[in-house]
Amino acid sequence: VKVHVNDKGSQYFDGADVISEDAYGEEYLGLEIAIRVVDDFEAAVDHIAQFGSNHTEVICTEDAEKGKLFQRAVDASVVMVNASSRFSDGSQLGLGAEIGIATTKLHAYGPMGLESLTSEKYLVNGEG
Repeated sequence: VKVHVNDKGSQYFDGADVISEDAYGEEYLGLEIAIRVVDDFEAAVDHIAQFGSNHTEVICTEDAEKGKLFQRAVDASVVMVNASSRFSDGSQLGLGAEIGIATTKLHAYGPMGLESLTSEKYLVNGEG
């Protein structure tokens, strides 16, 4: 796995590619990950607001209150605390087999009823 990281995080990853702060919008089509080490919780939420997917976001923390705050603060359809994003899957969430993945909030076209105007947010809590 090729690791991309900011200056602050380079001390944690030997051989990592140090990237600029504006490079976090890059999408990798291989075994690559971009990690940004930030000063505090608010900076992490701000980073996710700017570069997140609005699909699935994850925090690893020993602070249960921070985990709950993260779930309230982050705008995504699946927000996980101490769980792997691999579980962001229709069958894992009890929805049955996926027939597609919506990456926007309003997914209906044509005439819409109230149900079409609502979206769901799944909160997943793990111990890993």
